[in-house]
Order: sequence, then structure tokens, then C-alpha cells
Amino acid sequence: MQVLRAVVGSGSVTAAAARLGYTPSAVSQQIAALEKEAGAELLERVGRGVRPTAAGLLLTEHADAIARQVAEAETALADLLAGRTGRLSVRYFATAGAALVAPAVARLRALHPGVQVELRLADPQDPLPDVREGRADLALVVGRPEPAGDGVQDGVRLLRLLDDPYLAVLPKGHPLAARRSLDLAELAGEPWVGSEWPGPCLDAQLAACAAAGFQPRFVVDSEDYVTAQGFVAAGLGVTLIPRLGLGGRHPDVVVRRLKAPEPARTIHAALRPTTPAQPALTAFLEALREAARGGPAVP
Repeated sequence: MQVLRAVVGSGSVTAAAARLGYTPSAVSQQIAALEKEAGAELLERVGRGVRPTAAGLLLTEHADAIARQVAEAETALADLLAGRTGRLSVRYFATAGAALVAPAVARLRALHPGVQVELRLADPQDPLPDVREGRADLALVVGRPEPAGDGVQDGVRLLRLLDDPYLAVLPKGHPLAARRSLDLAELAGEPWVGSEWPGPCLDAQLAACAAAGFQPRFVVDSEDYVTAQGFVAAGLGVTLIPRLGLGGRHPDVVVRRLKAPEPARTIHAALRPTTPAQPALTAFLEALREAARGGPAVP
């Protein structure tokens, strides 16, 4: 059909052959094959040239439309491969939203404004099925142990972004509040306010406490860091909150660094090992790494 389009546009087989880089015989063979498939004559001779029949004109119009669509597809593909367009589906957990995801998306939009990012809050315990099954391109995962070998674990590739240390949160009038940093073991005899649901985040706290030689005594459970700070401010106990979770601080608590050991949770970006190279995904990963390197200051 594109050969027919060239013949109709130039008015002769010879001129179309020159434009396409074919021999006149090859062009004639293509037209003959197309006429056989169409079941109709497509060209009629007029002097030294040719003109389209009604059937030939109809197919030429469709050939024009196909040529435009092919050109549009080539342009769209070039934009996608260059990272100028595309779509990313990202799963994240709450405390990573403000500190990591928001600045990463802002940077991606500045560099690649044509890329659309779908953001969805997910369960931090296990967003991996969405990645494995192709519903998400990337998920932020907290508290996973370091993957071995090539970084593939549970059918996904884990890329380490940062270690998010836990900080001690104490009531303002607490005897340890005057200290700039604390040994974790100094909190062994304190009542504790739980700040995490069972899972990898709580496991990181408990492992550090075990390494310090004690098991915390929880007197209150809370489902988020803001609520935990409220219980601490009321004098019900002490708690540990990761640095990324301390974006807002209650006015009646103090926050202190921990050492010997310093509890921390590890945050990874998870993606499919078989995902082909995508400039938009590569740019977003680099934006996440940059956000991780410039994480929030310790309160």
C-alpha cells in the first residue's frame, strides 16, 4: 500500500521507483500483487503515466492514514525510549511518602515532565505481590534483610536505599532528657509505648534490644507514630520512632540519639528482575537515592 501511495503521489511507476530506491520492475510486481489481493485494478494508464482507479484512490487514502499512524508510533516510541514519556506505578508506605517519594516525584517531573507517576499507599509488610505480578513497577519495602548474591529475593530485586535509625522519644521531664544521646540499655527498665505493628519494623527494635541485653516491657500499643508521641507526652512511657517517622514532633517530648547498639530499619526499592531498562524508572530510582542521601535532619 505504501508503494501504491508512492506511485499515485508521483504519477508514474518510474518516478515512484526512483523515490523508493526500487527498480520499476519491483514496483510493478508490488502493484500487481496488491491488485491480486484487492481483487480490483488499482491503476490505469494515462499517457506516459498512471492514475488511480476508484479502488486505487480508496486504498491510497488508507495508506496515507497508515503512514501517519506509523510516524506517530515511531515518535511515541522514541519519546518512551528517551524517557520523555511513560507511566510508572509506585507503591510506598506512609513514612517514606514525605521524605523519599515526594521529592523523588518532584525531581522526576522536573527532568521528565511527560512521565506519569501513579502513587498508591500500600501495606509496608508485603507490597511485593504487586511488583511480582506486574501491577506495580516499584515498591518501597521496609525492614527486609539484606538479599544475597544478585539482590534477588522472593522473586524481586531489592536495591538498598538507606538505613533509617530509630531515635528515643522521652517525656520532656524525663531524667534522661538532659542527655544528648543514650545507650539503648538505659531504657531497659522503662515502660515502653509500642510504635509499630508486628512485622519487620518491630523486629528491628526487638533485635536491637536483645543485643543490648533486655526485652522491652510494653504498657501501651499504638498504631502510628503521632499517637505514640501523645502517649509519651502524657508520661505513660518511652518509645522508639524511626527518623523518617519524626516529620512532626509533639511539643512535650524530646528526641535523643541511640547507640550501643543503634536500632535501624533498612529501606529498599523493590522491582522485577526481568523489567527491561526504562529511562523513566532509572531516573526515578536515582531520584529516590538522591532523596535518601539528603534525608531529614535528626530533630
